[in-house]
Amino acid sequence: MYSRRLVFRHVKQMQRRSLNTDIIPRNSQKKSHKHSFFFTAMTSFSLPPTVSDPENVPSPNSVEGGVYLTWENLWVTVSDGKKGGSRSILEDLTGYARTGEVLAIMGPSGCGKSTLLDALAGGRLQSSQSGSILVNGRKQTLAYGTSAYVTQDDTLLTTLTVGEAVYYSAQLQLPDSMSKSEKKERAEMTIKEIGLQDSINTRIGGWGVKGISGGQKRRVSICLEILTHPKLLFLDEPTSGLDSAASYYVMSRIARPDFRHGRTVVTSIHQPSSEVFALFDNLCLLSSGRTVYFGPARAANEFFSRNGFPCPSLQNPSDHFLKTINKDFEEDIEQGIGEQKTKEEVINILVKAYKSSDSCQQVQAQVAEISRQGNDQALHKSRNHAGFLNQCLVLTKRSYVNMSRDLGYYWMRLGVYIMVSLALGSIFYNLGFSNSSIQDRGSMLMFVASFLTFMSIGGFPSFVEDMKVYGRERLNGHYGTTAFVVGNTLSSVPYLLLISLIPGSIAYYLAGLQKEYEHFIYFALVLFACMMLVESIMMIVASLVPNFLMGIIAGAGIQGLFILAGGFFRLPDNLPNILWRYPLYYVSFNRYAYQGMYKNEFDGLTFPMDQSGGPATISGEEILRKKWQVETGYSKWVDLAILVGMIGLYRFMFLIIIKITEKVMPRIKAFISRPPKQASQVIANPSPTPSYRFTFICSKDVP
Repeated sequence: MYSRRLVFRHVKQMQRRSLNTDIIPRNSQKKSHKHSFFFTAMTSFSLPPTVSDPENVPSPNSVEGGVYLTWENLWVTVSDGKKGGSRSILEDLTGYARTGEVLAIMGPSGCGKSTLLDALAGGRLQSSQSGSILVNGRKQTLAYGTSAYVTQDDTLLTTLTVGEAVYYSAQLQLPDSMSKSEKKERAEMTIKEIGLQDSINTRIGGWGVKGISGGQKRRVSICLEILTHPKLLFLDEPTSGLDSAASYYVMSRIARPDFRHGRTVVTSIHQPSSEVFALFDNLCLLSSGRTVYFGPARAANEFFSRNGFPCPSLQNPSDHFLKTINKDFEEDIEQGIGEQKTKEEVINILVKAYKSSDSCQQVQAQVAEISRQGNDQALHKSRNHAGFLNQCLVLTKRSYVNMSRDLGYYWMRLGVYIMVSLALGSIFYNLGFSNSSIQDRGSMLMFVASFLTFMSIGGFPSFVEDMKVYGRERLNGHYGTTAFVVGNTLSSVPYLLLISLIPGSIAYYLAGLQKEYEHFIYFALVLFACMMLVESIMMIVASLVPNFLMGIIAGAGIQGLFILAGGFFRLPDNLPNILWRYPLYYVSFNRYAYQGMYKNEFDGLTFPMDQSGGPATISGEEILRKKWQVETGYSKWVDLAILVGMIGLYRFMFLIIIKITEKVMPRIKAFISRPPKQASQVIANPSPTPSYRFTFICSKDVP
């Protein structure tokens, strides 16, 4: 990491070396020659000639285990919503990324930076794509662990420490052939490599919890993805939301020679500082999906100067580039001396100048050279995940720790449940065995099975955060969907049992229900099953509606329908056949909870009759048949078994929905967004190489 004094010492040296060179055209040399020498030095001091000079580039075979990425005639189009219309997001892009270098994709907002990164990474783009994307000159799928994608958002479990987050991830990503000590050593080495050893015992932190800084969170995200030593690393705006100092520290770690040795780094970046810009080897500058410049980052300033748009004195070159090619804010720009150009004209001039420049010819030659000297030895190394059982155990433990530290996940709900149970017990205190207690018992049991479990939707926001973490980790193939569902289910069982026993016992014994131990155990088990079912429903909602506010509304609506169709507010025989009896009454879990609790409470009891002239007492069995219209042909344990079966069904539905959303929905969206007659409208000079899209997540299915 360069100090500020070393930077300016190197600048002065480069200025002295550049005194006899002619970089800027003579018509603009008087205007900004001091600045040009200054920023030429700034963008040159950290770029070794052996890396950045196209004439001195090693061949793909010269770097053992390296990955070279090329793309040629790449188009990405989407439908514009009009009949037969389409819109191009990327237009005829060609470029490359080489081992040991950092390629920066830069441009104004909406220029296609993230789209290009997603297209190169594969598996994320949900639009029509054409052109060739080659890995080491071949069309092939990268093996698991060969590449990684660091998203723009730092989706991390905020309750874990830095060391815990990295170590859990190492246990999931690294194979079972490595011992726990070896995995822990790998995690500690990676933390040290990224410069987080001083924060290893500090919690990541989030909303309401103090933790590490934004720059450190970004480095944690990077750290989690380089545990497998990927050869190809994609970074989506790693400096977004960070100040200039934090941005420099993040990027300086990535640009260190020991970090990028044998590794290809491709990053999109919005507006880097001059210090960050100086860390890049190559620059891909985009505007409206077109290439304005591709080549060594240190030569970009010369390219703009040569075409009449020199960088003003003492201005960051990246700021100047973005201001020049950003057409969102219409402003005339001076070209040369006195000639004014609109932003659209400026962009067209630069695009045409690049296409006719030596840099463009060198890019095409380099792409052809990489394709000709293809090397796939790095892609054939077999890398395995942890085994399925190990994944389930690690995810269960990690989720259990997260739930225990997140107050909003279960602990606040436990406190609310205790208060509601005390209120419920005080209202229905010591019901006794009078005739009026029949209705009171039914009302109390209905409230427990309906509204007490209804509050389980309060944990929905925490589960949405878990889903975001799963989405990021699944993107890079850390573990399988089944392992995630199993781990989340097992980790929640102890907390739901605790919530069922403590508030359940308060409400049960204050109300004076049946005293036998067996009856309370059944009561608690039904309460536990109802809570598991509500959480399962909310999981399904979370997989379909990721917005937590809309998810809570949708989950509450589903719960309300089930409660209405459960058979309490309107007895089963009186429910309308259409919709309410068929099918809602039979699919509502509240029906089986009501009937199981009623059987558990009324079986074996007798109550006095208020009517004169009839029998003096009424049995519990008769109350079940006549008053509550309960189906008494089977025991209460069958109702509990049905509830348990519904838990398994809903969890399985959650698993299937995730898999369908993950694999099928992107294809459907890409098909819908595919514009008609794309070949004749979009590709003016189609490549002889057939269209290709590679997926980097994993080379084989993960259980």
